Amino acid sequence: MISPKQVQEILDAVRIEDVVGEFVNLRRRGVNLIGLCPFHSEKTPSFNVNPTRNIFKCFGCGKVGDAVTFLREHESLTYPEALRWLAKKYNIEVREVERTPEQIAEQQLAESLYIVNDFALEHFQQQLFDTDEGRSVALAYFKQRGLREETIRTFGLGYAPDQRDLLLRRAKGAGHNLDLLKKNGLCSQDGTRDFFRARVMFSIHNLSGKIAAFAGRTMSSDKTTPKYVNSPETEIYVKSKTLYGLFQAKKAIRQHDECLLTEGYMDVISLHQAGIENVVASSGTALTEGQLQLIKRNTNNLKILYDGDPAGIKAALRGLDLALEQDMNVKICLLPDGHDPDSYVQQFGGDAFKQYVDENAKDFILFKTQLLVAETRGDPVKKAALIKDIVSSIAKIPDPIKRSVYLKECASLLDVDEKALHSETNKLITATLKKREEKAARQPGAASDSPGPADGDFGWPTEMPPGTPESESFVPLAKEKPLVRGDEFQERDIIRLLVQYGHQMLDKEGLTVAAYVLADIEESLGDFDNLLYGKIAAECHALLVAGQSFDQNYFLHHAEKEFSDLAIDLLASPWELSPNWEEKWNYPLQNQVMPDLNFDLDMRQALDRFKLRKIQKMCDLNLGRVKAASDAGDMEAMIRYMKIQQKLNETRNEIAKRAGTVLWAK
Repeated sequence: MISPKQVQEILDAVRIEDVVGEFVNLRRRGVNLIGLCPFHSEKTPSFNVNPTRNIFKCFGCGKVGDAVTFLREHESLTYPEALRWLAKKYNIEVREVERTPEQIAEQQLAESLYIVNDFALEHFQQQLFDTDEGRSVALAYFKQRGLREETIRTFGLGYAPDQRDLLLRRAKGAGHNLDLLKKNGLCSQDGTRDFFRARVMFSIHNLSGKIAAFAGRTMSSDKTTPKYVNSPETEIYVKSKTLYGLFQAKKAIRQHDECLLTEGYMDVISLHQAGIENVVASSGTALTEGQLQLIKRNTNNLKILYDGDPAGIKAALRGLDLALEQDMNVKICLLPDGHDPDSYVQQFGGDAFKQYVDENAKDFILFKTQLLVAETRGDPVKKAALIKDIVSSIAKIPDPIKRSVYLKECASLLDVDEKALHSETNKLITATLKKREEKAARQPGAASDSPGPADGDFGWPTEMPPGTPESESFVPLAKEKPLVRGDEFQERDIIRLLVQYGHQMLDKEGLTVAAYVLADIEESLGDFDNLLYGKIAAECHALLVAGQSFDQNYFLHHAEKEFSDLAIDLLASPWELSPNWEEKWNYPLQNQVMPDLNFDLDMRQALDRFKLRKIQKMCDLNLGRVKAASDAGDMEAMIRYMKIQQKLNETRNEIAKRAGTVLWAK
């Protein structure tokens, strides 16, 4: 177990933008960074990283946290594993204290599949480099394919010799669990023979670089033998959510803001060796939504390299509508006959390959239209079917301007009235919306009078509210927030002050904001409508009474997750003041200081709003007593309550005047 002191040492070293940047393509906007959320599907960036406070928040799905939370959620790590990941990244030597048996067992279960795969990789590479058979058969094959030893080791290539149970015997001798070997597909289910035999081996890494699975290519010329065999899906390997080479390519993809997609393992490896590192492979399967989301986290630009025949290309194109739904910019590049990316770069080199792809890549929609239109000449029925096929793809595009441009181009290529294409597209969009509404209405808990989808996002742009400064900053909430009860708005504002400014000193009073606020509302601490807000206020009060101070970090790293989540929620904002007014135009704020320095006025206004709500409740309660006394004919009690009411009204009116609030008669 990692000691509390070292945990703090690790947390102090962390820069959240470095950690999140390993998995999400971030770009700067003001003092913060934004990107596409890795926790839910979205087209417009709503994922916000705040380097100053070392926190992240998605304004779409609501996920919040620090670097540890991000790693736990994104990489499915335990808390200790996330800390070790961070310690390794920042070169901090972890000195662990003794762990409980339960903690040891939990970690072993989480890492056991990876450990077995690490052993298998070591075995396959040993067979490749250190045996006569491996060097003469497999290493010679890789070198014949133009691969250098450095590349072979970078991608974890190896060799499984044609022996019945060599890996199995070695693994057993090393004490590895037979059930784990079976689960990872390294041996047969009866536990008697190796699964991979007489094959060169390709390691499949996850996003963190761990070995998740293997693929083996046969060295046999027998046509009945499958060319490739793969590991089965496990808890650490899901094929539809894995792209070969993404671990090695993700930094280059972000740098170039483009991802090249190929079909095979050797395509990725050869291109990477030639200096074209922003390349991944779908491993011969049709693109899935999970794979597209992996790409989209790093770039919105996808360029697909095909070397197949027209029939195969047409079949592959059907799956690319998913990319359009993700609002990705998709281009297609057909390589010359007889070439795949591997053979082309081996023959002509990396620079020639880049030039060819740049000059011959075509927009997906126009490529699809041109490819299919030749088959329809003179056949109205085929042409009508083609139009429906093209329009169904265009209807998947969320951006209405982009849709309109494509429809115009396709109308010209197909010699069809553009209005007819627009009409057909709108029909498909309407039908899709209706289906999603009906599906959402059938979900458990869906309101009968609100059939819309639970996440409020059909995939098409939401109309911007007037005055929104940047379209990318507006993202509809993933879930409708529950109705606010009673004084929760005002209570939340008080907690915001305590979290954000509680440690700041007030010049006039010589007190901290927290001390001033809590002294002013001390009598109301037990009357919070929101239990969490009341709990935080009470804890802050107890800390002050005990002579202890607190700041933002106290809440951000609080042991109770609901405390830390709320703190991040209060501190994170999708908006910020543009620095240009002062830095570029020399025009600072005229009526107040910058928000972060305006805590004095902010505090006083928040306190007035809070007290106004509380005293209004007292007024309402006392009016009820006046009426009850009147109905009971108790004149003495009625007069007493009316005098109390007069005092309450005077106090309420004074606070309202100070707060600039208009009171409405009931």
